[in-house]
Amino acid sequence: MKTLVLMFHPDPSRSKANVALAEAARSVPGVEVVDMQALYPDGRLDMFTDGAVEAARLLGADRLVLQFPVQWYATPPLLRAWQDAVPTRMFYIAYEAEGRRLEGTPILIAATAGNVPEAYTPRGQNLIPLGELLNPLRATAHRCKLPWASPFLIYRADKLTASGLADAASSYATRLSDWAAEDAPACAAA
Repeated sequence: MKTLVLMFHPDPSRSKANVALAEAARSVPGVEVVDMQALYPDGRLDMFTDGAVEAARLLGADRLVLQFPVQWYATPPLLRAWQDAVPTRMFYIAYEAEGRRLEGTPILIAATAGNVPEAYTPRGQNLIPLGELLNPLRATAHRCKLPWASPFLIYRADKLTASGLADAASSYATRLSDWAAEDAPACAAA
């Protein structure tokens, strides 16, 4: 069972939480972590050349994790560029050869946010629950027939103490390990 973690942090050198999560993920057997910013530092992916490489990467995995910081209620620009290039290619241009083969691959979102959980409530500063801000990704997963797993969310990501980071990283490693042990149908339907 191979779990592919694609980390979309725009500047990992300034990240505490996403880097700690990636390091923890690397410790889990069967997990491969790819720093997408290192591969695409200019933030651009060509649908045909890069898209072919990324499609092959996805097709080599049994499970997919998209890991990123939530920025202004959205995904980082590189993740959006990846969506425009890779799933568009796989499901609209090369469906039979790529998209159809990816269907059924479970997907997990691992997102970090800088604010406290209470800020993501109807009475909080951010109004909308963090999980609901991920609905565009959930809709994409549904459209692509990728079973949606309950997201892994970290709050106060830039304010966590060393102990808090270690706890978050340990929880992430456990989640990935437990998720890999599940049967694919055990994931919540998208």
